[in-house]
Parts: sequence; structure tokens; C-alpha cells
Amino acid sequence: MKEEFELIAKTFQGLEEVLAKELTELGASNIEIGRRMVAFMGDKEMMYKANFCLRTAIRILKPIKHFEAKNADEVYEAIKSIAWEDYLDVKKSFSVDAVVFSNEFRHSKFVAYKVKDAIVDYFRDKTGERPSVRINNPDVALNIHIAEDKCTLSLDSSGESLHRRGYRQEAVEAPLNEVLAAGMVLMTGWKGECDLIDPMCGSGTIPIEAALIARNIAPGVFRKEFAFEKWNDFDQELFDAIYNDDSQEREFTHKIYGYDNNPKANEIATHNVKAAGLSKEVILKIQPFQQFEQPKEKSLIITNPPYGERISTNDLLGLYQMIGERLKHAFAGNDAWILSYREECFDQIGLKPSIKMPLFNGALECEFRKYQLFDGKYKEFRTENSDKEFKPRRDDFRPRRNSSEKVEYGERRERRNFGDKREGRGEYKGERRSFDNKHEGRGEYKGERRSFDNKREGRGDYKGRTRIENKRKELEE
Repeated sequence: MKEEFELIAKTFQGLEEVLAKELTELGASNIEIGRRMVAFMGDKEMMYKANFCLRTAIRILKPIKHFEAKNADEVYEAIKSIAWEDYLDVKKSFSVDAVVFSNEFRHSKFVAYKVKDAIVDYFRDKTGERPSVRINNPDVALNIHIAEDKCTLSLDSSGESLHRRGYRQEAVEAPLNEVLAAGMVLMTGWKGECDLIDPMCGSGTIPIEAALIARNIAPGVFRKEFAFEKWNDFDQELFDAIYNDDSQEREFTHKIYGYDNNPKANEIATHNVKAAGLSKEVILKIQPFQQFEQPKEKSLIITNPPYGERISTNDLLGLYQMIGERLKHAFAGNDAWILSYREECFDQIGLKPSIKMPLFNGALECEFRKYQLFDGKYKEFRTENSDKEFKPRRDDFRPRRNSSEKVEYGERRERRNFGDKREGRGEYKGERRSFDNKHEGRGEYKGERRSFDNKREGRGDYKGRTRIENKRKELEE
């Protein structure tokens, strides 16, 4: 029987339910949802699959020790008591990422140093030698999480954040995070049943993530490596089998359209789509939203307009007024999902949303709203669709802060890892709850690109190489 162990998948606030649903479909067991994390049980194969297949996870942690500590000395002793030869040797390098929510431990960098010292002293006492600390690309990445006096030390099985899929060649200003884009698509329930449109697509993140979902292509296929590939117990044969299994991929008979009025953004999006091998599925065009016309086929809009925060625009409210006007007059009979930050922007759309979902975009506490556009009179539409829900849902949404107030992501105190590297995303502080106990009113539920014609370093032939090469030939024709 395969050994199962505890695993933690970290994500953005608002995507926990989506991630839990992904884990359920992947076959994970004992799924429990927390704040910006989902805990689950699985064996080595499940850990590999979680890194390779999950679209809404930022990283996968494998806890190796839970303990209580009231001061730095107790942290040091607890870490030094671990049999570190099971995970490291003096020839390997390591890094420490510390996340702290505690009145006693106020500086995550100090905690990281204590963990580092304990590991170094362990090897010095036993061998007279010590492993080295490397911030970038270490052999073993460690994560320590402290909530008051409760401490968890974990191995980071992902390494570079999982949002760095590997297909992004360039980015526009303030690009949408890949994990967030995939989560937005999954929250709508769309899996390729109709055309999908992003009328303000920027560097193409939503169209690309939507195409991967429609084709059911694992997001990890473009990654250069995962941290677990350097572990002592790495099973090359097992991971190759997971990597090369394309049996779950499917055909996509519709199209995904990405429009933007910026020629440079269109050029960047074109490069990214080609890098992902999705030129047949994604059609890009330079077109301002003002020229948007009624699509001939049933379609769904998912888009992330500027908020006036990181991307400025001359007339922000006028932009949203125009979006509402175009939706009313050129998208009848379809649904549109819009992610935005300011209430006054949503007000300018002039349409009543049927669903409102809280979602963080970086530090911004946004809403993801669904608009149902209908032909004819509203009463007739309600009568014909009496089985559907129309009352807006807020899904646990917290009071919106004043736009001038500084928003800290997750009210964090400090999140720096050893050596001032800042790669942590969300944390797992807070009470967990079973996946079956969903929020009341909630619905169901940049890294280096691998060359298309080169084998993965250190890996033998794999059948996936053939289909990627064929895709590249299609692009070159």
C-alpha cells in the first residue's frame, strides 16, 4: 500500500473552493479548506500530480514537523531535532522561507535565520561540515509557518511559484496572474462548451488559461522543473509517467477570442499564445471594446478591465460606462463576467449582476460579477428561465475599504524568506473546514519556457514530445 502523508496547497484568497474542487477531481483525500490554503492527504504520485495538474495552486507544501514554540530558542531546538540526513546532505544547498503571524515572533527573517542555524549546526555536530544556503534555485526549499506558538515546518515541493507556467514570453504592465486567470475561468463553470471572449485581453492570460482548460492540458507541461525533482526520494519513472500521460486531453470545437486596442499588447499576447502551442484555439485581434459586435455564436465574456490602480486611464468611469453600453447592445443572449475593484466603476456599467464573488487581485479586494444579458423584456426572460438564480449573491464579501486606505494582502505582518527573497503568496492561518461545508450561498465549488523541440534536461524520450513538435510545425506553417 502506498504511503499517504499530509500536503498543503496554497492559493489566493477567494480561490479556496475552486482549488478544493480541483483536488477532489484529482483524487485527493481528507480535503480541508483553510484561509488561502487547502490541506489534503496523498501519496508521492498525488504530490507530483498536484504540482503538475492544479491550475489554482501557487505551491504545494509537504509538512515534516508540527510543533509548539514560545521563543526562538525553542524553534531552534525543534528544528535541530529533525533527522536532516533524510532530506539533505552537506553537498546540497537549501533555502528557508518564513511566514509569521505571532506576537512573540515579529520578524520572519529572524525566524528564517534560526531555522538555518539549526540545520547548519546539526550537520556540523555530526560531520564537521555544513550544507550551503542558496537563495535562488536551492536543492531543497523549506517553509516554516508560525501562527502564535503553533509552528509547521514543510518541504516546498514546487520551488518557483506554480503561477509561473512557463509559456509567458513577455508581459504588459500589471499582467493578470495565471493562477487567478485560471480560477476566474473555473468559477464561471466554463469548460469549452461555447466560444469565449476577452475583449480586453492584454498579454493574453485569460485566453491562454481558458484554452488549457478547454483542452484539459495540464499547466505544468511548460515548466522547466519542480523542486521535488531534486529530492533524495525522487521517482523519475513515476513522474515521467505523469508527465507523458495525455489521455485526459480533449478536443475543443469552439474558439477563444482575445481583443485589445494596444498593438504592443497584441504582439505580446501573440508570442505567449504561440509559446503555449494554442494558436489554433486562440484568435487575437487589435480591436477596441467600442467596436465590439454581437457574436454569431453563443459566447461567454470573461475580462479584467483597468481599475485605475496599477493601470491608469484618462476616463475610468467613462470606460465602464462604455462596457455596459456594449454589453447591452452587442451581447444579448449571453453572459459576461467582469473582475474589478471600485464600486463606482461597477455602478457605471448600469447592469444588475446576478452573482457577486469576492476575489483578491494581488492586494486589491475585488469582486467578480456575472451579468446575464437577455433579449426582449426582463419579465419574459425570467418566465422562460424560472429555474435559474437571479438574485445577486455576495458570498461572504467583506465591507469594501476606502480606496485611499492601504490594503495589506491578508492583513499580513511580514512575509520575507531567508535572504530577503519574497516568493510566498497566501498563508494557511485560520480554521480549516471540510470541503463539504461550503460558504453559504457560494456556487459549486514567468519562468523559462521549455523548447518545443528539446528534451527536458536529464529526461529520456517521452511521447509528449511528439505532439508538442507537431504543434510547433503547425505554428510554423
